[in-house]
Amino acid sequence: MRTKTISRAALSTLVGIVASSTLVSLSAASPRQSEAVRNTNANSITMQLSPFAPVKPPTGGTDNYHCSLLYPGNTTDQMITSTTFSPTTTQVHHVILYLGYPSDLAAAKKIDNKGKGWTCFGAPQLTGSPGMISEVGRQPWLAASGPGRNTSYEPAGTGMPLPAGAFIIVQVHYNLLVGVKNGKSPVDKSTVTLTTEPTSTSSLKPLKIDTYVAPPDLPCPAGEKGPLCSRANSMKDLKARFGQGEVNFVNLIEFICGRAKAIPADSANTVVSTSCTLPNQGAGYIQSVAPHMHMLGASMVVTLNQGTPSEQVLLNQTSYNFDLQRGTVLVPPVHVTKADRITVSCTYNPILRSLIPQTRSLPNRYITWGDGSSDEMCLAIVGRTTT
Repeated sequence: MRTKTISRAALSTLVGIVASSTLVSLSAASPRQSEAVRNTNANSITMQLSPFAPVKPPTGGTDNYHCSLLYPGNTTDQMITSTTFSPTTTQVHHVILYLGYPSDLAAAKKIDNKGKGWTCFGAPQLTGSPGMISEVGRQPWLAASGPGRNTSYEPAGTGMPLPAGAFIIVQVHYNLLVGVKNGKSPVDKSTVTLTTEPTSTSSLKPLKIDTYVAPPDLPCPAGEKGPLCSRANSMKDLKARFGQGEVNFVNLIEFICGRAKAIPADSANTVVSTSCTLPNQGAGYIQSVAPHMHMLGASMVVTLNQGTPSEQVLLNQTSYNFDLQRGTVLVPPVHVTKADRITVSCTYNPILRSLIPQTRSLPNRYITWGDGSSDEMCLAIVGRTTT
């Protein structure tokens, strides 16, 4: 499938949107776990989310995105070394923790519904806009949690900066394909625990999260029919569930990755692949790579400088497991420059949709990128230090 290399300016727009809209454990198991135990300067901060029972989603939807505010209360700069999210319901699909700057606190409180939180498909939407593009790059990720992994440890020797006085926006994606009884969902009372150490006495290198995407396009398998097998109808349904911002994002990544004029109409194959080559987002050292797809994902490969003498495979996840998502720590870390390129390639098995209990009763559809559990993603999450 055709790929396209894009400019750094276009990438900055794309990256901001993805970083504001998407999930997965950002770091894999590493020596950080034992280091955190031994570090006598380590602090533990546990915060509880306001109780929330997911409500009926928009037309045709089976997902609810809910944001709420947490206040770690740190009066000095800290480095986060591990993050634990403890959900209390099976409906929790994934969680993203966004950094909130003091200058954004008034806007956040305005939409917080007196501490009850707010609906936030795609991004925290502090401006009140339903479209993701308007929210580009407002809040960096602090951490995330995906299926099968509640605790993430930053790669050894690194930490995620948490400035003094910062607050946290927690976005929880609830999958309403499970857990609904008599039209109601259980009340979620999840907690978040951060392990930190003071920046002033820490030797940890600050970690930054970069994201790389490719646009999934999964036509209905041969022999399957229905109104949503039309890509145009599927996009209308996507808009009804998540708003015009989601449609804009799909169109953007199709364009940037050179796919707008080469979208498949149907498929007799049991597997469908996608790929996109993007500029590396900054010089430094890649410390970790984590894959994220949804329930039809089969494999992902992330490659540095593909097709050149310096080509290096950063991740080769040959058997992707949606229910047991893991990242990989690179030992040693891989040095990168601004001139490098990163290619992310994903493979899917659309036949699984008719076999998986959560999706087999859903209508056949043309599947694109989407925030729903029954939609798809092709997302590589890269942890990078600048030195």
